[in-house]
Amino acid sequence: MATRRATHAGSWYSASGAELDRQLDGWLEDAAQGVHNNPAVRAVIAPDRVFILGPSHHVYLRGCALSACTQYETPLGPLHIDQAVVGTLAATGLFETMSRRTDEDEHSIEMHLPYIFKVMSRKNGPFTIVPILVGATSPSQEQTFGRLLAPYLADPTNLFVVSSDFCHWGRRFDFTLRIDPTLPIHESIERLDREGMSLIEGRNPAPFEAYLKRTRNTICGRHPIGVLLNAVDAISKASGRSSPPAANSNAVADAAGGLVVAAGDGEIEIRFVHYSQSSKVTSERESSVSYASAFVAIPPSIAAAALSS
Repeated sequence: MATRRATHAGSWYSASGAELDRQLDGWLEDAAQGVHNNPAVRAVIAPDRVFILGPSHHVYLRGCALSACTQYETPLGPLHIDQAVVGTLAATGLFETMSRRTDEDEHSIEMHLPYIFKVMSRKNGPFTIVPILVGATSPSQEQTFGRLLAPYLADPTNLFVVSSDFCHWGRRFDFTLRIDPTLPIHESIERLDREGMSLIEGRNPAPFEAYLKRTRNTICGRHPIGVLLNAVDAISKASGRSSPPAANSNAVADAAGGLVVAAGDGEIEIRFVHYSQSSKVTSERESSVSYASAFVAIPPSIAAAALSS
């Protein structure tokens, strides 16, 4: 059995299972307050499989890559990789296979694993994960991968988590764009990020691609987000419903703070629920990283129509 080690445990997060478990309890409780207090919430669906799309930070990839491991280690316990799904995806010939070093060097997928273990362990029954490393994909490749993953995204037994930060601003990131020089730098950064967030909520990949080309915003997960948007677009078209998203009061935000699939009524919805910055930059000598969380809500009627088309 090939196991990917939790190589960032002990530096990026606690290597102690007991300590990490306590920390996750607190963080998830804080994040879940909005869900607990929402009278529209009627049910929670526990999926059987979690797809995790993370950007490649250390190795240049032209497309996407799958893990050669059979399980991922976490301080809380192992997460088993769905070998059947990995085999099906690999058989398309579209995916590369990560080396063990590439797999263990990358942090974008690993940072979500403790949350996934904690949340999914609450369900009765087994579950598996499907980690996918996304490289420097072109818009046409993102469309191809999005269409390929769309049936999995539409399937209510699956959950998708997309890993991404937003703007990395400062000289150390080689990015100091100020879209409005009259604003304090941190407000200019937020305006830049929120423009991108609004385009993501619009569910159309093309305007988001144009925004990235125009601004060069340093969103590290821009390619996984592009794959997700194309998967959502494919579901909309397959179901015959590609109108702009409508407000959805029944959607449930993910307690782990990622992009996830939830159930609702009406149209497919992508909605951002949180935005923050690591620091409020006021000088070009400073730097910051932005963080944004959103959910994707796919109504059962649209998912069913897409799967039957």
